[in-house]
Amino acid sequence: MLKRIPLVSIVVLLGLSSIALPVRGQALLPYSPQLDAKQLEQQGLGLIQEAVGLARFQQYEPALQRANLATQLAPKTYQSWFLLGSLYLETEKLDKGIEALEKARSLAPKEAEILFALGSAKFQKEDYRGAIAYLEEGLKIKPDVPTALFDLGNTYYKLKQYDQAIAQYDKVVAKDAKFWPAINNIGLIKYEQGDVNAAIENWQKAIALDDKAAEPLLAMGVALYTKGDREQGVAMGETAILLDNRYADIEFLKENLWGDRLLGETKKFLEIPKIKNTIVSSQQQPTPTPAPPQ
Repeated sequence: MLKRIPLVSIVVLLGLSSIALPVRGQALLPYSPQLDAKQLEQQGLGLIQEAVGLARFQQYEPALQRANLATQLAPKTYQSWFLLGSLYLETEKLDKGIEALEKARSLAPKEAEILFALGSAKFQKEDYRGAIAYLEEGLKIKPDVPTALFDLGNTYYKLKQYDQAIAQYDKVVAKDAKFWPAINNIGLIKYEQGDVNAAIENWQKAIALDDKAAEPLLAMGVALYTKGDREQGVAMGETAILLDNRYADIEFLKENLWGDRLLGETKKFLEIPKIKNTIVSSQQQPTPTPAPPQ
């Protein structure tokens, strides 16, 4: 699971897919510039809904086209700028995304989800202090959003402020007991701190919540193998890779916040002949569809 707030979650949080469109009057009305402005704004809101629908199916380029046009038709509607910024983030155009999101923020400074999105953008740019500032500001407005708390935990994790990271992950689990990625990340931290048993305990909890979650399965497999339980470790590693072979890629693991100690052990683990054979087998299968946002 890539550890940032996904676009669909942000869109759902802000309710962009359920924007109420003005009812079109049936009677002919006299021409006026004010009426034209309202009609243009109505068309812009309709384009927002179209863009959201396209984004849900990862059709980002046509979604971007509609979102761009929506900002022209409804420039004073923060939702159009917010969606445009979120789409830019999703397509890794971070500077454009931040610019659009700042415009949305100027129109709606108290919308927490805009701040969460800006925090996610700063995280992706590796501006972790900036990410914390936006996320904490958003959480003052809306304190009970698990995905934002999770993002904040990840940001503290990147700064190696492990106690603060765990505190945020604990808040996530308190709000949503089934949010296994937060429990998984506590395991990642514990492993980096040398507390292998605590790491394994957390990965066991994550697996109990979702036995198809490849990440804790692989992490636990590596940990068990390194501790000497080689048969079970390899078995869990094979299961994880067959579920999602992206986890056999060290760069993908880095993106998912695996620390240096666990990465070092994983590099050795991936060279085990049985694991290498499993990787080859998994590459003959289609890449799995990412799980829906937690």
